[in-house]
Amino acid sequence: MNLRFEAVVADRGVDVTLDVADGETLAVLGPNGAGKSTLLEVAAGLLRPDRGRVTLDDRELTAPGTFVPTHDRRIAMLAQDPLLFPHLTVLENVAFGPRSRGAGRRDAHAAARHWLGEVGAADLADRRPGQVSGGQAQRVALARALAADPVLLLLDEPMAALDVAVLPALRQTLRRVLAGRTVVLVTHDVLDALLLADRVVVLEGGRVVEAGPTAAVLERPRSAFAARIAGLNLVSGSWRDGAVGGVRGIPVGPEPASGAPAVAVFRPSAVSVFREAPGGSPRNSLPVTVTDLEPRGDQVRIRADHLAADVTVQSAAELDLAPGTPVVFAVKASEVAVYGT
Repeated sequence: MNLRFEAVVADRGVDVTLDVADGETLAVLGPNGAGKSTLLEVAAGLLRPDRGRVTLDDRELTAPGTFVPTHDRRIAMLAQDPLLFPHLTVLENVAFGPRSRGAGRRDAHAAARHWLGEVGAADLADRRPGQVSGGQAQRVALARALAADPVLLLLDEPMAALDVAVLPALRQTLRRVLAGRTVVLVTHDVLDALLLADRVVVLEGGRVVEAGPTAAVLERPRSAFAARIAGLNLVSGSWRDGAVGGVRGIPVGPEPASGAPAVAVFRPSAVSVFREAPGGSPRNSLPVTVTDLEPRGDQVRIRADHLAADVTVQSAAELDLAPGTPVVFAVKASEVAVYGT
């Protein structure tokens, strides 16, 4: 099913237009408050937009004079909290969707057992939700969503509340069962986007600021949020005299026109840190103030304003770094990729 989504929710500052192709998984990325959950609520029929329309193929779900209720949209949503019915067994939880569509008990149970098997939770059928772990409960919730036979599946940070140890297996399960389905996935995790999504859109301030194939967006981000989750530094501005926002770099692809908007992108590992601006070699020197230090194995990530640098533990100690310390980030122009926006 193709999804066409256009919605304005004025009191939340959301104005979003996007399309999801049949069988495509679209990841929606963005900072807190960007409008991601609002998008899902409108698509699911939990929220009426001030104006706009939501269409699945030729069926209008939300439009002027039209509003299809949630239960009649054939859309399923899986959130951080599995929200299983505590008084029902796992099997009855998963059978709820088929039963609500009019399936008989035997057929509903058969569908439930099938989907429990698909998500690796068949052995949990007779347990109550209080008798399963968080990771198991999320698998059951996924099976319940799929057993409802939705034409569109909405996933709202489905793994955000889970222990790190269970994430790889659940990602692999999702990768398998989502293949060929039409899915909108809201996530903060770059691995979710890379492993599960065909395409991504980035929301900031209730607007789409970036969209494209997953690998392309994460390799060449054009928004601050996409750069941050991809682990890259990004400086935006206008391309003038070989620099963007004062950062010199090498154009990737066609060189932007003078004065055109562009971004300069470079890896934290390409940044050297000094207490004072270095002399000699031609490098970009960026005066910044340390805001945070994060241990990363045998390295330390130094965050300063909106930029980051990775240095060895020994270097961080020798520089005597702490939040509030003024330093200079230096990066060679050859390590900076520039492209138009």
